[in-house]
Amino acid sequence: MTHFDRSIDNSGQNDVRNARQYKKEAICSGDELVKKHASLVHRIAYHLSARLPASVMVDDLIQAGMLGLLDAAGLYDPSQGASFETYASIRIRGSMLDELRRNDWAPKSIHRKERDLMKAIQKIEGTTGRDARGQEIADELGISLDDYHQILQETSTCRVLNFVDLGVSEDLLGVGMQSSQPEPLADVQKAEFRQQLVKAISSLPERECFVVSMYYDDELNLKEIGEVLGVSESRISQLLSQAHLRIRTKFSEL
Repeated sequence: MTHFDRSIDNSGQNDVRNARQYKKEAICSGDELVKKHASLVHRIAYHLSARLPASVMVDDLIQAGMLGLLDAAGLYDPSQGASFETYASIRIRGSMLDELRRNDWAPKSIHRKERDLMKAIQKIEGTTGRDARGQEIADELGISLDDYHQILQETSTCRVLNFVDLGVSEDLLGVGMQSSQPEPLADVQKAEFRQQLVKAISSLPERECFVVSMYYDDELNLKEIGEVLGVSESRISQLLSQAHLRIRTKFSEL
């Protein structure tokens, strides 16, 4: 074997060793990210479970969330600019929501009631030019206010409001890791969606807008929001459910 051949052979061996070392470091780095952010999975799971029926086990959400966290640790690229916690939160929530959609517990009657509520809101707001009030929606449906609140709670627990439910993917929103390829149409759609979402939330009644902000932006739970506003947890649940319904109604009109 010539000196040149030995140099090539040594170079190849170095490449293999470097590749193995890089893979080992990546695995260790991923393990550290998972250990460090395991509590994030629990926080998101308990925050999400507050909007779900008691039949949904928080342990199932945590298990799905951990898969999302592992996925995030494997795919995360710090050069893209987003912090790992931000990126992981998206993956974790997405994994939990996928699990919920795979195990849809809501009977068809619940989905029918939700459509009836949305139609009632559209009719009232189209006629009055303002936000539909709870009593008006109940009257339009020919039911009591208490029955309206009950239906509102049922339909809310069968829908976890998220961007996917609104028909927009996380990639379109531009959150998480960005593609290196220019996508002018996606950028336009993303900007239009954000504009419509901001408009929909801003048009909510003041109290509902405040509740939505504290629940999604500040990530407070229903009890904490109730303490801030000085009302019961069940009342906050009603306000958030009604806000969800208004937003879904506005997007169904687009």
